Amino acid sequence: MRVFVTGASGFIGSAVVRNLLDAGHQVLGLARSDASANALAAIGATAHRGNLQDLQSLRYGAELSDGVIHTAFIHDFARLEESCEIDRTVIETLGAVVAGTGRPLVVTSGTGLLADIGLITEADRTKPGAGHPRVASEEAAAAAVANGAHVSVMRLPPSVHGVGDHGFVPLLIGLAREKGIAAYVGDGSNRWPAVHRLDAANLFRLALEKGDVDARYHGSAEGGVPFREIAEVIGRRLGLPAVSLSPQEAAGHFGWFAHFAAMDNSSSSDWTRESLGWRPTGPGLIADLDQPAYFEG
Repeated sequence: MRVFVTGASGFIGSAVVRNLLDAGHQVLGLARSDASANALAAIGATAHRGNLQDLQSLRYGAELSDGVIHTAFIHDFARLEESCEIDRTVIETLGAVVAGTGRPLVVTSGTGLLADIGLITEADRTKPGAGHPRVASEEAAAAAVANGAHVSVMRLPPSVHGVGDHGFVPLLIGLAREKGIAAYVGDGSNRWPAVHRLDAANLFRLALEKGDVDARYHGSAEGGVPFREIAEVIGRRLGLPAVSLSPQEAAGHFGWFAHFAAMDNSSSSDWTRESLGWRPTGPGLIADLDQPAYFEG
């Protein structure tokens, strides 16, 4: 299968590309720069120049392929709503190309859209106007399905970890260094699901190869790691105290990230594992975090 991958040179997308190539697929990877194009060529993928706002390039990449995996997202939290609306347009564009063809499109979402409601399962659906702009991605996926596209949704947990991680955990490490404490909210029992990037990459491929139309898959290798344990490892590694903060104190300490620091997001991936045969093998978040690589530099 020839697979068009957006975000092909990113932290998650690059792992997806390698996994696809190792499984015998051909990869057409979206590349915004010469450096990204060269990196893709070096591992045996074909670069396709463009970006998320170049809709013509996205259409052409999808037309050239037997399936599409969309991992790219503009991670600009100062303009989150705009980034989410761009993602909606990307999914609408890709979905229109594959509609009626049976060619699969796998798009990316997050378990965090359904936080603080108890154990989340793949059967839980986001609600229109739920208050978080990121629901745009799942709304666009549902609309594409209604128009005859074979679309499934990959919900990733708050932490996709591994060497090269530049997501939420490195942000927490940076905050701890800046503020002099490794903080958590209340008793820190709120839980974050997590997955190693290589396990996530494998799951994207399985969803492409075997995924059901309109399915929601959960990339949660661990269903819920207590946030306090994350803070404690960060504190020990940096020689800083792990400190409980009240919700009011947390707002000042974490800023825009306070919602995520307090989020309880335990999620099940039982149905995902059963339906796709996914068997994550990578290290857990705490074991992975408790390594020098996360604290160098």
